[in-house]
Amino acid sequence: MEVAILGIPMDLGAGRRGVDMGASALRNARIKQHLQDLGHSVTDLGNIAVEIADTFNVLEQSGMVFLDPIYDACKRTYDTLMQLPEGVFPICMGGDHSVSMGTVAGCARGERTGLIWVDAHTDFNTPETSPTGNIHGMPVAHLCGIGHEKLLSIAGEWQIRPEDIVMIGIRSVDIEERRLIKEHGITVYTMREVDEKGISRIAAETMKKLGHLNRIHVSFDADGLDPTLAPGVGTPVEGGLTYREAHLLMELFADSGKVTSMDIVEVNPILDEKNRTAQVMVEMAGSLLGKRIL
Repeated sequence: MEVAILGIPMDLGAGRRGVDMGASALRNARIKQHLQDLGHSVTDLGNIAVEIADTFNVLEQSGMVFLDPIYDACKRTYDTLMQLPEGVFPICMGGDHSVSMGTVAGCARGERTGLIWVDAHTDFNTPETSPTGNIHGMPVAHLCGIGHEKLLSIAGEWQIRPEDIVMIGIRSVDIEERRLIKEHGITVYTMREVDEKGISRIAAETMKKLGHLNRIHVSFDADGLDPTLAPGVGTPVEGGLTYREAHLLMELFADSGKVTSMDIVEVNPILDEKNRTAQVMVEMAGSLLGKRIL
């Protein structure tokens, strides 16, 4: 398989600094070599140019912090991904989860696309509902066409359909997010469903729901994992996916042959232990791209 890795070193959307080094941490964890060892042809496209937070006063516009530079970075990401040859599997390395406004749309290439959101959070706030103004809590709402007009314009008229979204590992949701999630009919598997149903059943139900689509994007936030496994994240929430649950989820999605692109986001080396979180996330990418025990 032809794989392209792209870094988006942005921490403008997050409340804590450091995730701008996430792409470097993943490269230091040998993501390119890991995927090459699986037989893939891997091209490193380098990094998207992103403004540095220290060059700004903390700027809040329309209830959002760093709106303009986040838009610029996501638009550059979108434009870069749209130029990739058909058939290339992009792996987009954040950066905070606001990068997904550019990555999901760019990987969709204007087509209807399924989105599997592996995360502790639903990230379905809007500028009006967000308690912080941090845009990394808003990308899914904007992908669905809800939010600020500037961010809604990143991919032109393209939007994702709420019925084409499945969220897995959720365990921290703001009050207004709950209302919006229910109003839009998003399929959500909280950690209670993971405990009750088991990850293999959830994977099967997810592919039954999305398997008819030609494109499926997996957006994997490192805080979807339990903090004991992935300590290097800015917003850790206890009780996340275990090592084997997460690997099995990726392995089962790989078996489907339907996944066409991936995000790895919210890896924060400043908060990590010997690059442990980046190493685990590289392993997750390997499982999604076909690594097996035997």
